[in-house]
Amino acid sequence: MVIIKKKKSAKQRGTRTHGWGAGKKHRGAGHRGGKGNAGFGKRGQQRLTKAHANKIKTLGKRKTHPHIKKIKKIITIKEIDAKFESWISEKKIKKQKDVFTIDLSELGYDKLLGTGKLYHKLKIHVNECTEIARKKIEALNGTVTSKLNEEGNQ
Repeated sequence: MVIIKKKKSAKQRGTRTHGWGAGKKHRGAGHRGGKGNAGFGKRGQQRLTKAHANKIKTLGKRKTHPHIKKIKKIITIKEIDAKFESWISEKKIKKQKDVFTIDLSELGYDKLLGTGKLYHKLKIHVNECTEIARKKIEALNGTVTSKLNEEGNQ
């Protein structure tokens, strides 16, 4: 049978500060220098910088924020189909013979996704387009012109 005892270090015998930092600390009310903000002026204020004494808290090293990426505004083929009639009435879609021309970048969209079914022959101008969306549009003899594909970045 093994007897389990507490270690002597748990009582911190032999350590001068007993885990409270400097030797002066944790000795009672005298350590805190009064209550609240008492003891700040006469004793402590001369040790502060001028900015801290005037209660200016933004001093010294400031946190650096990571670069914020621009959030792309996306639209799907399903959403285009849902908004199709309203865009025609608002003249945001141009019709030439049987082809409808939509400039999505002009409407504020950055990327076209391929979710949904397509029912019209479309000619779409957009910054980015997925391969699925391109295939669906080209299946109905439509065309997609995207800036990234023209530059060869995709």
